[in-house]
Amino acid sequence: MLTGIRIVEIEGLGPGPFAGMLLADLGADVIVIHRAGSGPAVTTDKSLLDRGKRSITLDLKDAGDLEIAKQLIKGADGLIEGFRPGVMERLGLGPELCHSLNPALAYGRMTGWGQDGPRAKIAGHDLNYIATSGALYYASEPDAVPITPASLVGDVGGGALYLVVGLLAAILKARSTGKGCVVDAAIVDGSAHMMNLLMAIGQGGDWSETRGQSLLDGPHWSRTYRCSDGGHLSVQCLEPKFYALLLAALGLQDDPAFKPQHETALWPDQCASLGAIFAAKPLADWAALFEDSDACVAPVLSPQQAAADPHIKARDIWQVANGALQASAAPRFSHGANKINPAPERGQHSAEIRAEIRAQLQD
Repeated sequence: MLTGIRIVEIEGLGPGPFAGMLLADLGADVIVIHRAGSGPAVTTDKSLLDRGKRSITLDLKDAGDLEIAKQLIKGADGLIEGFRPGVMERLGLGPELCHSLNPALAYGRMTGWGQDGPRAKIAGHDLNYIATSGALYYASEPDAVPITPASLVGDVGGGALYLVVGLLAAILKARSTGKGCVVDAAIVDGSAHMMNLLMAIGQGGDWSETRGQSLLDGPHWSRTYRCSDGGHLSVQCLEPKFYALLLAALGLQDDPAFKPQHETALWPDQCASLGAIFAAKPLADWAALFEDSDACVAPVLSPQQAAADPHIKARDIWQVANGALQASAAPRFSHGANKINPAPERGQHSAEIRAEIRAQLQD
């Protein structure tokens, strides 16, 4: 889908490389500038986040290598960098310089706090950003400490995905106007923006700042339960017709204690009752009971377990590719799924990319 689009990615951690991976999955030519040497102190599995990219190793403090980076940026549609504000400027690759080389460049900046504001230049991590933005607040059961979610809410959801949307929007705009821009993708911005769905529910009176009192975070029909074997079962039957199916499957359709679905004062007792019911049998029994039901009940699976699930397997969502378990590219398109391409070794394409630059300069 993105064949013909070139992205230059400056090596970083977390959401920046994830954004580059997604763009590469969609067919963009993503050239990652890996730093000379062993790379960042915190490493990730290159077969995942670098898959489908090309790699060149450069020392951006070396004048010759810096010139190579400038030539790459000159021919790119977009750039991804994930340093604290001011670092790219000190390297001589700030937006003003890059736009003087390439006026149509979509200059993507990936940070936690954003390019401005009181915290812009201080350190932070995924959990800090979503805690401050409001996105972590409901990540617990009533009276419990908010859990640390996998970095999906902040780094990926509020960060990488918003960066990708911003880059693609900026590239589209540049193709019609010839003028690029800076994309300031901050995890605090994106994770707060994602809260708008929950906040929209509040406009109808079903939202509360007290955990356990809102439409989706407190009801007995919207939570996860432990089974007798230690497995967990997710239940989220919001609509009355689906709630009725849950009660019928459990033989509770005539139980007056479960008739009221939306009385918040009854939710704690209803949760406790359902908890006792689900704790009486192993996960496999409950999964089998609800397999073909619209009651909106599903087992909680690890990635390895999910790979064996019939639906997940039929869509080939989880694959072992290039020696690692990883999820297929998403979304899908009518012309066929995007394949998982291998990740390069650090600097694998250095000679190839330098040759391309020499050819461009000769033209």
